[in-house]
Amino acid sequence: MIQALRDSKPNILVVGDLMIDHYLWGDCDRISPEAPVQVVNVSKETAVLGGAGNVVNNLRALGASVSVASVIGADEIGKELMLMLKSLGVKTEGLVTQEGRKTSKKSRIIASNQQILRYDKESKEDVSQESVDKIIRAIKKDLFLYDMIILSDYGKGVLTVELCREIIKAAAETGKKVLVDPKGKDYSKYRGAHFLTPNKKEACEATGIEIVDDESLLRAGEWLRSECELELSMITLSEDGIAIFDEEMHKVPTIAKEVFDVTGAGDTVISALAYALSSGKDIITAAQFANAAAAVVVGKIGSATANMDEIEAYESTIHQSSSDMHIKSRDELAGVVEKAKAKNKRIVFTNGCFDILHLGHVKYLEVAKSFGDILIVGLNADSSVRELKGPERPINPEYDRAYLLAALEVVDYVVIFSEETPHDLIKMIRPDVLVKGGDYEGKAVVGTEFAGELKLVDFVDGKSTTKTIEKIKKEKRLC
Repeated sequence: MIQALRDSKPNILVVGDLMIDHYLWGDCDRISPEAPVQVVNVSKETAVLGGAGNVVNNLRALGASVSVASVIGADEIGKELMLMLKSLGVKTEGLVTQEGRKTSKKSRIIASNQQILRYDKESKEDVSQESVDKIIRAIKKDLFLYDMIILSDYGKGVLTVELCREIIKAAAETGKKVLVDPKGKDYSKYRGAHFLTPNKKEACEATGIEIVDDESLLRAGEWLRSECELELSMITLSEDGIAIFDEEMHKVPTIAKEVFDVTGAGDTVISALAYALSSGKDIITAAQFANAAAAVVVGKIGSATANMDEIEAYESTIHQSSSDMHIKSRDELAGVVEKAKAKNKRIVFTNGCFDILHLGHVKYLEVAKSFGDILIVGLNADSSVRELKGPERPINPEYDRAYLLAALEVVDYVVIFSEETPHDLIKMIRPDVLVKGGDYEGKAVVGTEFAGELKLVDFVDGKSTTKTIEKIKKEKRLC
């Protein structure tokens, strides 16, 4: 799934309350003599896009092309925000400047990785009718360009009732989907959207239903779908994942291992959902992808993003990824190798037919992996196995063999090659360690000129595919 999503570059419009998340980072080791408060020695200061801007950040991190529509003030913070958007390559034709309005900026003081204080500068009243009209004109002009629209409502006055309804109406007329991260208790202004993404607390407030079990969760989901005239409804459940309601309820479990900060996790979820759905994925697959992205983000401090590499790596570490993810084409493997070497990872390569996987294979691969950080297995294609072993081999087709290898914990990547030898593959990988069986002692080994060193590993006595096949044939004759 990840590779297919990497290749997708959806064009997504984000409409909502933009702001700057400002962080003061430091340490605290004393109390002020002036008042009973902590004294933070600030060592670093950072600023990132927040609010709807965090949705923009997440979409750009995933690889989407992003346009934004919003209202900022004619102030220094507004200028700073505009520069941040432009530095990301975001299209800002729908960004309106309104005189007298304060651009939102939220400053957080972080001491020893803990947020201890936040102070805000912002306007929260509805934007002017003139600003609404300008945004609507800008969106309608370019609506044909967008694959999907996200309304990111932080309750700061940009997403007025009129603006929401006009966007949803225009989108429906052109067959575009609108996803909404809602705010407040009255969701009527979002009526007709594709779906909303309230969390459990927000859903309770909007529906008046106390969610305490699956039965009440189902009632809340059905209420949202009916009252807001949604194609489907959704409620995010924090550590319990995401609940989706169409003709029935589906619960997609979360996969987070350790939570440091949930700031902006909802932005990550709606961004990942929009990205996956725009790329042609079904809602369950999109929710699984969104959960994985959120799991990466909650393991970081502050408003954060998750890119494809981080999501893939995270899924791998918790064994939630399918074995397919570890079967790579040569082009895909070249990218993996380049990134691994950039991180000074020690790459180990070995190859073989691995026709009927057995104990000897597994122990051999375990030893091979011990020589480095990443183990890549070159697997002979069916055609090359026939050349090496005869017309009756392989017993198992190449994809079956590749999948079983990829399912092993010690194997990081499998690549299938059709040549008689892996010479060209080793030349491309240039591994730190090339591993072969102990029977190559004193023999020439293909590809050694491209490897850092050669390691020979003895096989387990009595364990081989050939002997396994002979045993099966013998027992069949006896029967």
